[in-house]
Amino acid sequence: MYRQGDVLIVPVARESLPPGTEALPQQPRDGRGRLVLALGEVTGHAHAVVGPGTLVRESGPFGASYLHLPDGGRVVHEEHAAIPLPKGWYRVVRQREYVPGAVRVVAD
Repeated sequence: MYRQGDVLIVPVARESLPPGTEALPQQPRDGRGRLVLALGEVTGHAHAVVGPGTLVRESGPFGASYLHLPDGGRVVHEEHAAIPLPKGWYRVVRQREYVPGAVRVVAD
């Protein structure tokens, strides 16, 4: 497992992916060519992956995200050290927090 700030990246064997994962809509790259895993609402900084690959997301605010890196890649962020990732599939989990009456994704 890999963690960078409020993002957890968990390796997943291809045969263990939920059915239909590979058919989910691909997320576009940002203007810098990165796959953005989480965008900081306050700072504008991003947890992002550089390198070839795809990011797919289930719909909804708590929908699961899956990252496929056929050649490996690096997770980068303006305030954290880069993390190299080997090739493979990953589930991307955003940290959540409880506030009275609700559960929400942590705001960066």
